[in-house]
Amino acid sequence: MDLLNTLVEKGLRRESPTREEALAVLATSDDDLLDVVAAAGKVRRQWFGRRVKLNYLVNLKSGLCPEDCSYCSQRLGSKADILKYTWLKPDEASQAAAAGIAGGAKRVCLVASGRGPTDRDVERVGRTIEAIKEQNEGVEVCACLGLLSDGQAERLKTAGADAYNHNLNTSEATYGEITKTHTYADRVDTVQKAHAAGLSACSGLIAGMGETDEDLVDVVFALRELDSDSVPVNFLIPFEGTPLAKEWNLTPQRCLRILAMVRFVCPDVEVRIAGGREVHLRSMQPLALNIANSIFLGDYLTSEGQAGQADLDMIADAGFEVEGAGTTTLPAHRADALAAAAGGCGSHAAAGGCGSGAAAGCGSHADAAGGGCGPCGGHAETPAESPATASAASEARTDLVAVRRRGAGTDLAPNA
Repeated sequence: MDLLNTLVEKGLRRESPTREEALAVLATSDDDLLDVVAAAGKVRRQWFGRRVKLNYLVNLKSGLCPEDCSYCSQRLGSKADILKYTWLKPDEASQAAAAGIAGGAKRVCLVASGRGPTDRDVERVGRTIEAIKEQNEGVEVCACLGLLSDGQAERLKTAGADAYNHNLNTSEATYGEITKTHTYADRVDTVQKAHAAGLSACSGLIAGMGETDEDLVDVVFALRELDSDSVPVNFLIPFEGTPLAKEWNLTPQRCLRILAMVRFVCPDVEVRIAGGREVHLRSMQPLALNIANSIFLGDYLTSEGQAGQADLDMIADAGFEVEGAGTTTLPAHRADALAAAAGGCGSHAAAGGCGSGAAAGCGSHADAAGGGCGPCGGHAETPAESPATASAASEARTDLVAVRRRGAGTDLAPNA
C-alpha cells in the first residue's frame, strides 16, 4: 500500500503524517491489518529495537474521588465494587513497588484518586518517592496525582520524580461530554506545568468511549503538539456501576489500528499499551508488541491484569526482550533534550511535537475506566459513533473485567 510506505518513510524521519493519512489507518480493512502492523513495526524497531519497557502501578489512594469522569470506577457516584482506602504510608507504597521492580519493572507509577493534590499530599508523595529510590537504585518514578497547582511539579521534581502523568483522554471537542467537573484546558495546563518543571510528561488517551475516528486523531495530534515522551493508550474497561458500562465498541483489530495510528503520529515516543489490553486485545496482545514498546506489568488501579509471569512469557515468546534498568528508553535525541530541559529552565512545551525530538514530553498510565488521575468524565449521552466504530463493536466480555482484590490496600500479595 502506498499509504503504508509513505507512513513508514515519514516515521523514520520523525515527520508527522497528515490528518487524512492518520484517519486512513483507522479505516483500513481487516485484509490489510497485518500489513498495517508490519509497517508500524518498522517505525517501532527504528527507535526502540525489540525492547519492551515494563511499568508498575501502585494505587496510593483508591476510590472516593470528587470528579465525575464517566469512564472511571473511582468517580463521584460510582457504584463499582472497587477497593476504597486512603493514603498508603511511604513504607507501604515502597513495599508494593518492590514487587513490580522484582518482576522487571523499571518505572513505578504512583497514582492517587482525586481532583489534585494538596501541598501536604505532595509532601507525602515526595517521601514515598524518596523511600522507593533509596531501596531501588536506578528505578524511575512517575507521579499521577491529578491537576497540579503552581510549584507542585517543581516540588515533585526535587523529591526525585522523573515523570508526571496526566492524560488528555479524548478530543477537546468532546471532552465536556465525558467530564463536567474540570476542563480539557485544565489537563493541558497540568501537562505543561510538568514540562516546565523538567519532568518527563506522560499523557495519553482512552479509546472505546464512543468517540469517532476524528476524535482519536484529534487527541493524538494534540499529544504530539504537547511533545509527550510517553503516550499510554488505554482501552475502556466498561465497569458495571459507571455511566459507560454498556460501551463495548472495541475489537482486537480496531485496537491494533489505533495503536498503529498512534505510532505513526508519534514515531519516536514510548507508546504504552495501558489499561484494558487484556479485555480488548486478548489473544492479539503479542501482535501489539510489534507496535508499542511499553506495557504495565500485573494489575492496574482497580482492575486485575494478566498474571505478571504471563506478561514476561508473552514478551519472550513474541521474540522481544525486557528493557533493562541500564538502558535509556528514549532515542538519544529525545533523551538528550529531556536531560537538557531538566537541567535548565525546563519549559519546552512549544518545541514541536512527538516526532520532532526537539523536546521532552509526556505519557499516561491510568486504568481506563478503572480509576486514577488519568481519565475522567461524566456524560449522560454517548458521542455519536463513526461507521468504523459502529461496525467494529464487539460483544460484551464482562467475564474479562475483574476488580482488583490484591496488592496495595489489601493484605494479599500483589500480582507482579
